[in-house]
Amino acid sequence: MHHLTSMDASFLHFETPETPMHVASLLLLDLPKGYKGDYYEDFKAMIGKRMHLASVFTRKLAPMPFELAEPVWIDDDDVDLDFHVRSLTLRRPGTMDQLHQLVARLHSTLLDRSRPLWETYIIEGLEDGRVALYSKMHHSGIDGKAGTEVTKVMYDISPEIREVTPPRRKTGGGGSGGYQLGVAELIQAAVSNAAAQYRKLGELLPTAAKAITTAGNVISSQRTTKDERALTLGLAPRTIFNDSITNQRSFSTLTLPFDELKALGKRVGGTVNTVVMAMCSEALARFLKERGMLPPQALIAAVPVSLRTEGDGAQNNQVSMVRVDLATDIPDMAERFQAIHNSSEAGKAVVRELKPVLGVDMPFAGSPWLMTSLASLYGRSKLASQLPAMANVLISNVPGPSMPLYVCGARMGSFYPVSIPYHGSALNITVQSYAGQLDFGIIACRRILSQEESYALIGHLKAALKAIEALPPVGEGAAAAAPAEVPAARSAARTARPRKTARAIATATPRKSAAAPARRGARSKKT
Repeated sequence: MHHLTSMDASFLHFETPETPMHVASLLLLDLPKGYKGDYYEDFKAMIGKRMHLASVFTRKLAPMPFELAEPVWIDDDDVDLDFHVRSLTLRRPGTMDQLHQLVARLHSTLLDRSRPLWETYIIEGLEDGRVALYSKMHHSGIDGKAGTEVTKVMYDISPEIREVTPPRRKTGGGGSGGYQLGVAELIQAAVSNAAAQYRKLGELLPTAAKAITTAGNVISSQRTTKDERALTLGLAPRTIFNDSITNQRSFSTLTLPFDELKALGKRVGGTVNTVVMAMCSEALARFLKERGMLPPQALIAAVPVSLRTEGDGAQNNQVSMVRVDLATDIPDMAERFQAIHNSSEAGKAVVRELKPVLGVDMPFAGSPWLMTSLASLYGRSKLASQLPAMANVLISNVPGPSMPLYVCGARMGSFYPVSIPYHGSALNITVQSYAGQLDFGIIACRRILSQEESYALIGHLKAALKAIEALPPVGEGAAAAAPAEVPAARSAARTARPRKTARAIATATPRKSAAAPARRGARSKKT
């Protein structure tokens, strides 16, 4: 038995039929030359031998009586692989457009909470002979970094399929498998867990006070003069993305070479993350402007920030969120690029100081039914389209494996992330680095961003990259000196270690992305 933290459990409580809370990946695989086997059966057999290496594959939920406390994870000793691993075939001709639409549909359905919270689909029939693998797992049990840990367990670094040590035979339990837990046992476990968490909170108070004081000093140092752009952000302007959503999805992908983006960021005074944020800023501005929907105020992005410490491979959620100024009200790209960089560094500087307290588990009696009710009310009442917006878009940058990986002997060519849109944030742009490239996954509510419009946004991302490439290079050493001119970076330099950037890896040739169809005309804002 393993208790969910309050953060892990929140992904269960905030889930509604319109907002499935699972994260996924879409892999494009090159089969071994001359392969004549049944890849679906081979993959399923491999998973069966290895799933004991990652608990996310073999555990499921046991709710507390009357939902008085957070549920617990318990072992499932009878995982039905035929249910969890499925086979699909695209209709001819098997284009990437067809694959995108299939993934969007698969991503819209809820996972079965009576089983381990994961599903994998082997998708054949692509016109270029590749095989696609779509795999989704509930966010309550895994975040982006923990997903990378699962990747290291389940995949290989060479075409040779490695053998793993079989699971140890479990003893005891009287043959029941340990699944059915008694009411008294569950309540006792909930009380013991709550007591332990409150004890930890008490022990943490001195550290929390110090962290909050330091973070306050960082925020104070971020105050700008009258002529400087403010680093503290107010509410976000309303856009078409700040609305209640349905469970229908649109999905599109883009692949870019990592080393080229890294060199570009250094040349113009930023990082790979700054380049990604600036691309999203320009793409969103162009997309909204051509429809007459770009607000005069700057758009704001909500950006997840990992709280995970070095070497922590726990398969749970350790993440916070910062808001980043996308500076869409600044027409000059060079100025906008620097404003985005400054805002991002300012937000991360505060999170670094609050890290000891942000991930603290906060037990709250009755939270499951209360949070679930609030989530349902928020979606069905359309409050998302009426309340002030904190952010306009979700943008995430997840570091992934730096070397090529193999799945049951097939080389992984692309590793596209498929994340979560939500009420009030109908668009999610997630980027994952993999083996010399950056793979973009754009997921959205199809009612707000159609499949054709998703491709149009991909086209704007490409145009935005060209605009950044056209920027003049900064002077030698300016990439390091420029941030020091703003209070946020001065504070970050004094109070935190330098930010680690993704490792340089070999540049891969980007695959062809789906061609963007003709742009749709302007439309009225949805309510």
